[in-house]
Amino acid sequence: MSDTNNGFLKRADAHIALANEQLGQEVTQGEVSASFSYGAARFNAWMAASSVESAQDLIDDKDKIVDYFMGEYKLALEEHIKNHIENFES
Repeated sequence: MSDTNNGFLKRADAHIALANEQLGQEVTQGEVSASFSYGAARFNAWMAASSVESAQDLIDDKDKIVDYFMGEYKLALEEHIKNHIENFES
């Protein structure tokens, strides 16, 4: 994937670099992963909340919002696992 989407890959790489930096601070991969996932969920919930007019809109759209983010995560995770499978030996 080329980085033509307004710095998409650079932003993703910055988050990964921070996660890798945290690994050097006596925490496990699982702890860093949990914090990373929690932060993404918190940001995405805020983003969804800031894009609606009322709490009721958020209630009404909750399942659609969750399905969207879960679907996007699943696609990305599958893509990256496939990449690791294909390049496991190298």
